[in-house]
Amino acid sequence: MADVTMRLGGADYYEHASTVFDGTAPIEGVDVVASPKPLVSDVFQAMIHGQYDVAELGLTYFLRMWDTEESPFLALPIFPARNFRHSAVFVNADSGIERPEDLVGKTVGEFALWGSDPGVWVKGILADDYGVTPDQMNWVIGGTDAPIPSFDWLPQPIPEGVSVRHAGDNETLAVMLEAGEIDALLSVDVPQSVLKGTGRIRRLFPDYESVEREFYARTGIFPMMHVVAIRKDFHAENPGVARAVYDAFLAAKEQSQRYYVSQASKQHMGVITPWFSTLFAQNQRMLPEDWWPYGVEKNRHAVDTFLRYHYEQGLSRDQLTSQDIFEPSLVAT
Repeated sequence: MADVTMRLGGADYYEHASTVFDGTAPIEGVDVVASPKPLVSDVFQAMIHGQYDVAELGLTYFLRMWDTEESPFLALPIFPARNFRHSAVFVNADSGIERPEDLVGKTVGEFALWGSDPGVWVKGILADDYGVTPDQMNWVIGGTDAPIPSFDWLPQPIPEGVSVRHAGDNETLAVMLEAGEIDALLSVDVPQSVLKGTGRIRRLFPDYESVEREFYARTGIFPMMHVVAIRKDFHAENPGVARAVYDAFLAAKEQSQRYYVSQASKQHMGVITPWFSTLFAQNQRMLPEDWWPYGVEKNRHAVDTFLRYHYEQGLSRDQLTSQDIFEPSLVAT
């Protein structure tokens, strides 16, 4: 493969990918022009506007572009962002909402757009595990603690029968939740009032860690939010780059995992969080040795579950599978 120049975008805060961006985990045969950003939605927007050749892209953003006349992207089975999402559901402390079934008939805020990456996971889990479907609620989209405009730079599918509106120019979902103007909130950002402990907003699942661990034990799913996408035209001109990108991100991630394993004998003195070793040991007992897997096979069930949720929520025209979206030469990874 001849040397090529590749514009690379992503968030700048991932320890397991930082060495790809700073060049210490090189991408073979590629001159990387890296432009990480602190706000990941800016990366998504820049990728959709053609400013990167390869970049991190939210799964739902990738899938919304898939349903355009000719999707410009293929996915690489690299998953920079994962998080269990029961912890992302907040309610007004005085709303009387104690369990997921109490959300029926309520007004719910959602951060950024209807069908955000965490929102797709939460709605799918609510439907699968509690019988609560999105059409049973009214929806308001906006920013959690700061107003944000509508993300009009990508398609905004809303299925028939679902009520969705955007918050006003100066409204925030956290203030609306505190005031009782909405009853609940799905947010990747924890509201500041929760962090400050005002007591006006609480989580729907107070013991969310136990709920999320039970979810993982039952399903084997560690929810991913984002993939790395490659532009089809760039890939067609440089077909070997997809594997080289995958190999570099995989090496960087595995180096990060090896660090935590090796530091266990030193009680993770290099980590600033107290009692981290206890948490790490607990996770080692529950999670596989490769607890943050890349590749299709180790992630097929989780990805296919997200794709099913995306379709069931009216966000995809067709129910896709991992076989459809990933670059063909990497499907066997």
